[in-house]
This record gives sequence, C-alpha cells and structure tokens, in this order.
Amino acid sequence: MNLFSELNLSSQVQSNLEKNKFSKPTPVQAEAIPPALEGRDVIATAQTGTGKTLAFALPIVERLLSTPAKPRTVRAVILSPTRELALQIRDAFALLTARTQIAATAVVGGMDEQRQLRDIRNGAQIIVATPGRLCDFLDRKLVKLGAVEVVVLDEADRMLDMGFLPSIKAILEKTPPERQTLLFSATIDKSMAKLIEEQVKDPVRIAIGATTKPAEGINLHVYEVEQDRKLALLHHLLQNDQGAFLVFTRTKHGTDRLADRLAKQGVAAARIHGGRTQGQRNTALKGFKTGTYRVLVATDVAARGIHVDDVAHVVNYDLPQMPEDFIHRAGRTGRAGAVGTASTFSNRSERSEVRRIERAMKVQMTEQPVPAGLVKEVKEARPAGEARPFKQDRPAGSSHGFRERRPSRGRW
Repeated sequence: MNLFSELNLSSQVQSNLEKNKFSKPTPVQAEAIPPALEGRDVIATAQTGTGKTLAFALPIVERLLSTPAKPRTVRAVILSPTRELALQIRDAFALLTARTQIAATAVVGGMDEQRQLRDIRNGAQIIVATPGRLCDFLDRKLVKLGAVEVVVLDEADRMLDMGFLPSIKAILEKTPPERQTLLFSATIDKSMAKLIEEQVKDPVRIAIGATTKPAEGINLHVYEVEQDRKLALLHHLLQNDQGAFLVFTRTKHGTDRLADRLAKQGVAAARIHGGRTQGQRNTALKGFKTGTYRVLVATDVAARGIHVDDVAHVVNYDLPQMPEDFIHRAGRTGRAGAVGTASTFSNRSERSEVRRIERAMKVQMTEQPVPAGLVKEVKEARPAGEARPFKQDRPAGSSHGFRERRPSRGRW
C-alpha cells in the first residue's frame, strides 16, 4: 500500500483522510492497516512518532461503520498508559469519525467521570481509557464490555512498566474471547511474552526499524556542563536555536523549579508532572501545541504521553533514570520524518552513565563544546520555615545514577 486511496474504505473515511491531509501511509501504517482491516490480530513495534495511532484507529472506524450493532454498545476499547496519550488518541478518532454516527470518549482519571459516563450512555462506541479508571468503572458496574469487538493495547510496554498488568487482564476478561486484538508498542520484551501468548491469536507480526534507537532524523548531542551552569546553557540554546523545546527533568520539584527560573528570564514556559491537576496539564499541553509556550518542562510522564509534531529540540536537563527512557524522550522530536535535535546535559561524574546509555541503546552522542562564559546559577535562599521537597520527589540514593525501576500502582 503506497496511498490510503488504494484501500477499499467507506467514502466518508476516505473524505476524512483527505480533509486531514492523510494521503501516504507511514511504514507501520502500510504494514499494519491491511491485516487489521481483514480482522487479523496484529502485534506491531515501531519507533515512537511513526504513526501507530492511525494504524489502529483507521481499521477500527472502518469496521464499526461497515457492520451493524445494537445502539449504545461499546464496540472498541483502546488502553493507553497516560491520560495525555488517551486524550490525543480520542482526538485522532474524532478526525476519522467526523460526519458519521461513530463517537469516541476518553475514560481517564483526573477528569469529570459523570461526563465520561454520560458519553457512554449516549452511545459512544469507542472507549479510549487508562486501565485504572476503566477498571474502576467495571468494578462499580458502570460500563459493560460484553459486545467489544476490538481491543487495542497501545504503548503496551509502558503500561507493563507502570504496573498495569493486573488491570489489563481484568479488563480483557470482561471482553469476548473472539475479539480482535491489536498490540502496538515501541518495544517488546520478555515481560510481555505471556500476555501475548494468552491474549493474542495467530497474530501478524510487524517490526518497523530499530525500536531501540531514535529515528534517523534526530541529531544526538551531549554537553558536559556543571550543574550550576545548566540553566545558562539552556538559555543559550534557546537564544541560538529556533522552534519549540521539550525539556525533561527527573522530579516534580525540579520541573517546577526550572519552569519558574525560565519564566523569570522571560521565557514562556509551561510544566507537566504527576503533581499537576489534569486541567493544568491539559492547559500546559494545549499552550505548548499552539505556541503560547515555547518551552514545556516535564518529567517522564511526558516521554510517551505527548504527541506534538513540531518539537524542534528535546533537552535532557537531567539524565533519565533508565537507558530506555532516553529513546522515548528523544522520540518527541524528529517525528514523522522531520529533523530534530536531542541534547543531553551531564556533568563530569555522569560520564559513565552517558556511556551506559550509548552502549545499551547502541547510539553515539556527539560531544558539543560548552560556550565560554556561562554564568553560574545563583541559588535562592529558602524562606524561613519553608519545608524541603518531599523525599519521594527526589531520586533515591545519590543525586545522579540510574535506579531500579519498580512497578507503580498505575497512577500518576
């Protein structure tokens, strides 16, 4: 398949594709969409930013349009690791279902559940959900999945990393065994093998490119810089490079601190981390997408949950806690064949960790000279009586170094 127009799709889906300028599929779309349209189970791995959402959304919409069903019936469930990603998937469905009777709703925590339930009662056939909130609805018998025809596990490796496996299994047990299952992920490891064996039937296996490497269009840079000159280096890059910047820090406190410092320097900066309300996170992401904010400072809650097409520069202000996170951070730029830059700030004591990332991910970062004359950041005195950040808001152990990833309870 070289063009979407080659597919035997309904006229309205073709019209919606054309309206949104979807003409030529990405490699993962070209490989995954035909078997998915045939009703086959699919397991697909591809680098982040390669168009996996449309690869499963298009077959689902076409299926629901072409086959009749009882009214007010949930027919498709898409599971996603984060609220941000779930909301973006819902918006992608909205583009494909325009001027049809098909509707999608997001079922996620941190937002008005009554509105979500109202959407379902009013006939939403597609639920895009985080596992925790959907399990809660099932436990309270607020939603039924007995007529579900398609289940998608999106970013499946991330959901397992976050400890969602029990919730995923509980949800799948409520769906018919003859359903179609589509699994899309950046990586697949041994921890996923049992889930695949139990839940996926005779799948078409698709692997596009090296999923442990950033896309070819991303320039990987590393700067060896003292901690108290990182802010000045970031300001230098902002002055000399064009476009939007996505800056990753390790902790919620570090995110707040950096966003505040940038604002004081006159930089339009927003922030996203697990301590922000969903409304605050939505406002920050919307402002970043529309250009209200040039910089978005985020913890790894955003490494896979943010799909913004025009991020010119990703900055690892702090090293990631796991080498794999480096790929997902870098993948926020250079999307869909574009060119981007991912810069990593590290100090002398972190040289071994930088080398570990390079070995584990089979990448080579190009050392960049640190501009002369960077001004040291002046630490602000903590006001009398102000508490230090909570211990859990700081990395365990030393101020640097990778730590073992432990399963979370599935909540941000």
